Amino acid sequence: MTQRIALITGGSRGLGRSMALHLARAGTDIILTWHQDEAAARDVVAQVEALGRRAMALRLDVADSASFIAFAGEVRTVLAGWQRERFDILVNNAGTSLHVPLMEVTEAQFDGIVAVHFKAVVFLTQALAPMLADGGRILNISSGLARVSLPGSGVYGATKGAVEVLTRYQARELAARGIRVNVLAPGAVETDFSGGMVRDNPELNRMVASMTALGRAGLPDDIGAAAALLLAEGNGWVTGQRIEVSGGMVL
Repeated sequence: MTQRIALITGGSRGLGRSMALHLARAGTDIILTWHQDEAAARDVVAQVEALGRRAMALRLDVADSASFIAFAGEVRTVLAGWQRERFDILVNNAGTSLHVPLMEVTEAQFDGIVAVHFKAVVFLTQALAPMLADGGRILNISSGLARVSLPGSGVYGATKGAVEVLTRYQARELAARGIRVNVLAPGAVETDFSGGMVRDNPELNRMVASMTALGRAGLPDDIGAAAALLLAEGNGWVTGQRIEVSGGMVL
């Protein structure tokens, strides 16, 4: 059986890091991208290699769609070094946050969030799809904020909602190649995302816990484990679906 390879954007920290390590533990080689913290990316590479898997970190700014063709060339070079022409899993995870009321959001802020969270998922997937193996997987990352409305998160949440609709279309259009496409929607998780607000603000953390059936905020490993389960090799009859991993937030 051919060794599986996953490409995870934003894999140097937070949820992407957890997904990379869970997939590596399940026997998958990892290509991850980083944008600002090369040291963190190298640390994830070292941890993946310590698990007996191959790993490579590539720099990518998902806001810069003009760079995607060149990035695809870098991926092709990595694959050639591993004696492969295709990889098996694409996780569109990289992202930034925005907490601004709709009546105050600027056009520049809007364009930035759309570029990172929606445009990148369209055009990076398009650039990489020729290297994605037939029968492969795509996992897009959404947010519980596409379902639950919290003031200040309107543009971010709406963009994630667009990703959820896009996922269904990708699943339909790529089905002829046997590629399954799903979207994972994390709830509030204790990471450095949004300046670590869920992790480091006790009042907000308690509020999240009070809104959640299982009584706590999420942890990165909650999301990494769910992604690995959804992407497991034997789990191939799920496509075009939204899976929320939130501990039952606002049921």
